[in-house]
Amino acid sequence: MALPPKTTAETHQEKLQRRKDAEETALMREVDDAVRQGDLANFGERYGKPLAALVVLLIAALAAFLLWWQPSQRAAAEARSETLVSALDNVEAGNLQTAYDALEELAGDGSDAAAANARMLRGGIAAEQGRTDDAVAIFDELANDTAAPEALRNLALIRKIATGFDTMDKAAVVAALQPLAVPGQPFFGSAGELVAMAYLEQNKRSEAGALFAEIAKSEDAPESLRSRSRQMAGVLGVDAIEDVDALLEAQGLGQEPAVEGQLGTPPAQPAP
Repeated sequence: MALPPKTTAETHQEKLQRRKDAEETALMREVDDAVRQGDLANFGERYGKPLAALVVLLIAALAAFLLWWQPSQRAAAEARSETLVSALDNVEAGNLQTAYDALEELAGDGSDAAAANARMLRGGIAAEQGRTDDAVAIFDELANDTAAPEALRNLALIRKIATGFDTMDKAAVVAALQPLAVPGQPFFGSAGELVAMAYLEQNKRSEAGALFAEIAKSEDAPESLRSRSRQMAGVLGVDAIEDVDALLEAQGLGQEPAVEGQLGTPPAQPAP
């Protein structure tokens, strides 16, 4: 059996070299630490004050946001809402010019929902006062304001065309409203009715009848509009009634059971 090799004893020279390497490593570590501390001190001397000032500014900005900006924005939003509510109250009371004038500042203050609603209301007041050109101009400006909410822009387009329909080119009416006169669109009923009327003006009776029939079948359209469209479709030779019994029931015209002796029901004859 072979014996394991003997380990060679470390010489005095090797011990000295190992101790020297360890001392050099420790010295280098101390020097590196000193350099790091010196760099940190130098960085603090150069940038400490600006950084401290920046931190103070950030804290002040956060405090201003929490204590001033948010409450002021909330107060401004409440004031804008109050302006709209007050204008609506004046409209309801018949004070149209007062409402129109009170909305002027808000209507010119940006394109957010409150300002857009103010412009929409001013256009409606102008139309109610018979100032058709002013109303059309207001609605047109809002309809083309890409910063305003899309729903209000589409509604403004419909109001513009409804207000100035008599003097507008009917092909232009169809082109402008066709994207909205599609089943499933939010303003399908209103836009579709205007497009159908424009078709009639162009003597396109089949297109008008088909569109009126679509409106009559739309469950999202108001019942008054559906009823009007149903009648127009019938006049144009298009059957827009899918379920007669359901329609009669919805209109409270369901058939009553026959009673003997009523008109059209012969009385029973006595047995011979």
